[in-house]
Amino acid sequence: MSTDRDVSEHVERNRTAWNGFAKDYAEPGRLGWSSEPHWGIWQIPEKDAKLLPDVTGLDVIELGCGTAYVSSWLMQRGARVTGIDISEEQLKTARSLQAEHHLNFPLIHGSAEQVPLPDASFDLAISEYGASIWCDPYRWIPEASRLLRPNGQLIFLVNGTILVLCIPDDESKPTTPELLRTYFGMHRFEWSEGDNSVEFHLGYGDWIRLLRKNDFEIEQLIELRPPEGATTRYPFVTLEWARRWPSEEVWIVRKRGH
Repeated sequence: MSTDRDVSEHVERNRTAWNGFAKDYAEPGRLGWSSEPHWGIWQIPEKDAKLLPDVTGLDVIELGCGTAYVSSWLMQRGARVTGIDISEEQLKTARSLQAEHHLNFPLIHGSAEQVPLPDASFDLAISEYGASIWCDPYRWIPEASRLLRPNGQLIFLVNGTILVLCIPDDESKPTTPELLRTYFGMHRFEWSEGDNSVEFHLGYGDWIRLLRKNDFEIEQLIELRPPEGATTRYPFVTLEWARRWPSEEVWIVRKRGH
C-alpha cells in the first residue's frame, strides 16, 4: 500500500536520505528479525528494558518501521501488525524478510504524519527511531492520537535530550560532556555534516505539553542505561558517556478513555 500525500519538505528530504541509508540497514534488519527484542543503539534486551506490554490480540502500528524488525517481534508475540515507512528501499528489505520468515503483515509506503487509515484503528502505536525522530512531533503525535482507540498506548524511543544538546554538529565526533546548543526552542535539527536529513527533538516541557494537548497521559519516561561492556556501531556517543547520562529515552503514554 502506498500514499503520496506526504509532500512536506522534510519528508521528501528524509525519504531521499533513507533510500540512500537503506543498504547499510539491511543486514542489521536481518539480524533484528532473527533475534529477541533488543532496543536502541546499545541493543538493550527487552528482559532488562521492559518496554512492551502484553500485545496478544492487539492491533498495532509501527510508525516509521524501516526494515520492520520491531513489527516482526510484535507479530510473533501475538499482535496484528501494520507498518508504515517513507523509504521504498527500507520497505523492499522488510518485504524480503517477511518472505524469508513467512510472516506477512501490511506495509504502507507513506509518512507517519499522514497515515491513510481510519480513526481509532489501533490499540498500540510504537516507534523506535522512526517517526519518533524523523517526523515533526507537532504532526505525528496528533496523528498517533487519531489512530489510537481510547486507552490505547503509544511507546516511542528517541535520543536522550541531554545527548542532543551535547552532540557536535559533526556526528562522526563523539558527544561531549559540555552543552553545545540551546535547550529552549528545541525542535528541528539539521547537522552540518552529512546527508541532508532532518531530525526532530523536543525538550521535556514541550513533550509533556504536546502529549497532554493530544489526549495522552504520561505513564513512564524510561532513561535507558547500557550495561558495562555494551557496544554500539554508532560513533556519536561513547559507552563512558552513556553510562553517566541518558543517551536514549523511551516515552510510554496512554490515550485518555472517553
